[in-house]
Amino acid sequence: MADKRIARIENVLEKLYAKYNHRRLIEPDPLQFVYQYSNRLDMEIVALLSAVLAYGRVRQIEKSLTSLFARMGSSPFDFVMNFDERARTGLKNFKHRFTTGDNISDLLTLLKIVLGREGTIEGFFVQGCDSSDKNIIPALSKFCGSLLRIYAETSGRQPDRGLRYLLTDPADRSACKRLNLFLRWMVRDDNVDTGLWKSIDKAKLIVPVDVHIAGLCKILGFYDRKGISLSTALEITDSFGQIEPTDPVKYDFALCRIGMLPNTDDWNMINNYIDNL
Repeated sequence: MADKRIARIENVLEKLYAKYNHRRLIEPDPLQFVYQYSNRLDMEIVALLSAVLAYGRVRQIEKSLTSLFARMGSSPFDFVMNFDERARTGLKNFKHRFTTGDNISDLLTLLKIVLGREGTIEGFFVQGCDSSDKNIIPALSKFCGSLLRIYAETSGRQPDRGLRYLLTDPADRSACKRLNLFLRWMVRDDNVDTGLWKSIDKAKLIVPVDVHIAGLCKILGFYDRKGISLSTALEITDSFGQIEPTDPVKYDFALCRIGMLPNTDDWNMINNYIDNL
């Protein structure tokens, strides 16, 4: 993008960031569930579960997560570390769209193994990080691949489609919106994102692209592709990187609010930017 265009769009985005990037505006975003806990170990688990189930209608996501965390008690970390067949039975009738209680139980079983070895999800994730990587995608792919291999090794069978959906690997060219959302929550640190993970550079994050963000970014001229794929997410992230190279995912939450809390003034500001391209 040309310098003048970057300056104009940065002005628009900064105004949206100042308006929407506040803790009080998080609800109904699934991130709200993370802030219902104060212990870092609980928050990390809740964040991963909230992110991987962040598909479908917003109210259904809220309903499903409320049900899941009620079953896990006051400490999701303790629930995971003590996870057994009795706990699996307690999740048997859980369902969120096509994710079943068994899918969640398989994921919690993996987390129990990982946490037993590394102490935190972060500790496991960073094993796949390489300082020479341009972005977080190689590490995310190693994270998903490692978890699925652990499942195969410990269960004696290949992971089914439901577990693979929860751990979508960018190696399959998916935009991986839900896992990139989890990473945004964990790595960035501001009024909205938790900043619990200190060992990853936020400059390497990828924008969590769904149909709404993709549509808005196409209007803004950030990409011109058909469909949503990993290439789409990378192109959109590169566009934001020209505006905020050290924090390309900075404006994600604010842009999501535009779709959830439509405001004529916001769209007038965006349309004015577009008219002056």
